[in-house]
Amino acid sequence: MALTLTPEQQLLRDNAREFVQQNAPVNHLRRLRDMQVREGFSRELWQQMCEFGWVGSAIPEAYGGMGLGYTELGIVLEQCGRTLAPAPLLSSVLLGAGLVLQGGSEEQKRSILPGVASGKLLLAAALEEAPRFDPHRVSCRAERIGSSYRLTGQKTFVLDGHVADKLIVSARTSGAERDRAGISLFLVDADERGLRRDAQRLIDGHYAAKCTLEAVEVPAHALIGALDRGADVLEPVLDRATIGLGAEMFGLASQAYETTLEYLKTRVQFDVHIGSFQALQHRAVDMFCALELAKSVLVDALSALDDGRSDIPNVASALKARMTDLSRLVTREAVQMHGGIGMTDEHDIGFYLKRGAATEAMLGDSAYHRDRFARLSGF
Repeated sequence: MALTLTPEQQLLRDNAREFVQQNAPVNHLRRLRDMQVREGFSRELWQQMCEFGWVGSAIPEAYGGMGLGYTELGIVLEQCGRTLAPAPLLSSVLLGAGLVLQGGSEEQKRSILPGVASGKLLLAAALEEAPRFDPHRVSCRAERIGSSYRLTGQKTFVLDGHVADKLIVSARTSGAERDRAGISLFLVDADERGLRRDAQRLIDGHYAAKCTLEAVEVPAHALIGALDRGADVLEPVLDRATIGLGAEMFGLASQAYETTLEYLKTRVQFDVHIGSFQALQHRAVDMFCALELAKSVLVDALSALDDGRSDIPNVASALKARMTDLSRLVTREAVQMHGGIGMTDEHDIGFYLKRGAATEAMLGDSAYHRDRFARLSGF
């Protein structure tokens, strides 16, 4: 596990940071929200990120990507987290392209992945149905009809599902609602007859979709992976996506901390800078220590992905639990230490609190991942 970035990775970090700070600061998200831009992100900026090769960082060169690694993608996600830059990296790349890369046929990979890397194609993963994250709780049904499958059911919280060109839908082909076995994955075109997508704006200004499938028919070759074995494809992809989300959450918390630290140094109250108050110093130290601990877990998790280690599921859950705790601590402290201005929409710090709350629930909250880590560890 490398504890420092290579010169190439440092250059990538610096370039990504400069790009998002100049082109996608928090005010960019604010404008998208206030103008109610349906996509929830800028297509122009997304295309630039694709041209830089960032979107294809973890996609092999054979399928139009850069073939660099997850550490490089994590670096970009961290910088996007710092400015809350809305971009479908999680939905289209880590989840969508990840599922195709993990379980897709050679034909599916060659027809889909180059489009994702170039920005011409957006994917979304329609997996969740329950109020809380539970990827094995699937009641959406897929019935074999001759040479096709007929999908019927409903999916919630489909990140960027309202603008995706294709959805990857988990559906039950056998077994009971909560069984791990019997889940299958299907590629569904966004304009498929019987598919309805209702856009829903989240608390942080980003978008997800509620998808309803009413007898949607897809050909047999739309199946990703083996029939009834979708969980085998899904689980490693969810681990990679969880680690990528953890990188974004670390960037978010780091920037919230640095913004608060600067405020403590400049805000004057009772003729002194509030950073001289010992109580606030202690709270700032707690935030700093939490960030340092979380950083080591993130570095280990990204290294685990690139090294192909066997403990990736454990590391992914440990990271998400740690980052959820970090986000909750730092964003709430940041708002409180900003005082009254922190509670207003005019100040950026409130956006970090809202984005933190949204990411805490994505792909499983702290309780889910602590329980999963315990089960994976034999408890």
